[in-house]
Amino acid sequence: MPHTLTLQSIEPVTHDTHHLVFDKPDGFTYRAGQAVDLALDQEGWRDETRPFTFVTLPDGDTLEFVIKSYPDHAGVTEQIAKMSEGDRVIIDDPWGAIEDRGPGTFIAGGAGITPFIAVLRQRLADNGTLDGCTLIFSNKTEDDIILRETFEEMPGLKCVFTVTDQNSARVETRKVDQAFLADHVDPSQGTYYICGPEPMIDDVMSALSSLGVEDERIVTEDLD
Repeated sequence: MPHTLTLQSIEPVTHDTHHLVFDKPDGFTYRAGQAVDLALDQEGWRDETRPFTFVTLPDGDTLEFVIKSYPDHAGVTEQIAKMSEGDRVIIDDPWGAIEDRGPGTFIAGGAGITPFIAVLRQRLADNGTLDGCTLIFSNKTEDDIILRETFEEMPGLKCVFTVTDQNSARVETRKVDQAFLADHVDPSQGTYYICGPEPMIDDVMSALSSLGVEDERIVTEDLD
C-alpha cells in the first residue's frame, strides 16, 4: 500500500549524505533494519523507485532516512539532495531481511551502514548497552564516515573504522578482507551482520566462511 510522506526537514550529515525527516502516517509500522522503495512525488519521477532504510525506531513519531547522493548518476539521489521542506515522496510497504539476532559484529560498506543505525539504536534502547557488539565500517575516506560520532558515543559498542582510498588517516587504511577480519573478530562468537555493495558482501561472506563462521550466523539482505 503506497503512502505519501511530506518532508519536514533535511540536513547534511557528510559532504554527500543528508538526514531527511518525514511525517509518519497513522498506523504505519515497520521493524528496525527494514527498508522501503521510495519515489519522488514529482512529475517524471514517480516510477523511479529506490530502496532506502529507516534510521529511526518504529515507535517514533517521524520516519527518517540518511541518504547518500550520487550527483554523477543524475538520478533519484541527486534529486533527493535538492529537496526542501514541504516536498513529498511516495513509499511502499516495508521489507527487508536484516534484523537483530543478538550481539555480534556489524560489517558495513558506505551507505550500507543505514540498516545498522536502526538495529543498533533499537538494541541499545532495549538493553541499555551494546556490550558484545562491534561495528566494522569501511569507507573511501574519513570524510565519508556517516554518523561517526553517533556510533562512537553508543555505550558498549566497539567501533573499527577503515578507509580504502586514503593512505594516511586516523583510522585503519585496509580493505575488509580475511586478514583484516582475523585481526578484529573472534569467528567462534556471535552473529555477523553484513550490508554494503554486493561485491563487498560476497567477499566478506567468503572471508568469514574461511575463518570458520557458519552460514546460520550470518545476516545479510536477500539479494535474489
